[in-house]
Amino acid sequence: MDAFEVNKIIGAVLAALLLIVASKTVLDIAYREHKAEKPGWALPITEVSPSATPGKAAEPFDAKQVVALLSKASTDGGKDVFKRCLQCHTPEKGGPNRVGPNLWGVVGRKAAQQSGFPYSEAMKGYKAEWAWPELATYLHDPRTAIPGNKMAFAGIKDNAELADLLAYMRTLSDSPPPLPQ
Repeated sequence: MDAFEVNKIIGAVLAALLLIVASKTVLDIAYREHKAEKPGWALPITEVSPSATPGKAAEPFDAKQVVALLSKASTDGGKDVFKRCLQCHTPEKGGPNRVGPNLWGVVGRKAAQQSGFPYSEAMKGYKAEWAWPELATYLHDPRTAIPGNKMAFAGIKDNAELADLLAYMRTLSDSPPPLPQ
């Protein structure tokens, strides 16, 4: 027997084994008794509010508390917090729009007024000016403040961080608006 005959025998045995395994797999799939309703696994997920403690209800957000912190807020701290915003926004004067609009001069500007940015219908319908309380409320929880807007950001829940961010955003202007009294 030469090497060619040995190779033919080994090939035939391997082909038979492959046929047996493949047909068993196909039959298992075809005649499976329990079929899943949908593919994947159901994972038990419970939402935990970061501000809520066990046994206590979360306090509602009050923009006045954040506005009161503005006089003591740190622009350097706000610059650090603003790094989260850089994925979608630019802070430079005349900077480009990205996923979100350029934020130069946003404090005091009417909502949905950055030229060249395609705002959502929800944001176009929001006719307010970005004053301190409106910005604080929006940046705390964008989805709740203006339902239906496109901003996919969870918000800044810590009042001190939010005040620092607003203090920094105030500096993004040729003539920064005065801090509230």
